[in-house]
Amino acid sequence: MKKGEALSWIKTIALALIIALVVRHFLFGNYVVQGKSMQPTFQDGNRLIVNKIDYDISKPKRFDVIVFHATKTDDYIKRVIGLPGDKIAYKHDVLYVNGQPVKEPYLEPYKKDLTTGQLTEDFTLKGKTGQTRVPKDKLWVMGDNRRVSEDSRYFGFVDMKQVVGKVDLRYYPFDQTKLFAFHNGL
Repeated sequence: MKKGEALSWIKTIALALIIALVVRHFLFGNYVVQGKSMQPTFQDGNRLIVNKIDYDISKPKRFDVIVFHATKTDDYIKRVIGLPGDKIAYKHDVLYVNGQPVKEPYLEPYKKDLTTGQLTEDFTLKGKTGQTRVPKDKLWVMGDNRRVSEDSRYFGFVDMKQVVGKVDLRYYPFDQTKLFAFHNGL
């Protein structure tokens, strides 16, 4: 191999590595689900691709599944239930947004298997946070497995600055591969 050809290969490999690092760091991230808070939608050990730039060009939508920095060391995966300005309440296992009932089809597998009680206890934002609406630049998030999920009912609103990105793809296990990018995680 000639000296010029070797240098060309080194430049090409270095450029490819830089591009891969930029994509990994700024555009997409790989996350592993830990715990049961998002069952049945996601299981412990599922591997996900998170789009880190979507919310730089658009705003979160209700029912998007997001990853956010819950603490300095832990990232959580939850579903967006309340957007800025929303009034959120649950009554008799029904979500009310701004006084209107809203269907949550992703919860049906859990609701049909309940033998007693409700999946989601009755509450209002005011009762949980003292505020009647989701504040500007904040989100109200909840796990799909409502009986075990530590979510906004416990830690309050999530600041948009904490959001890593939106779940676009479950790629493992391979037989459960699913693209979420175009349909709000439903």
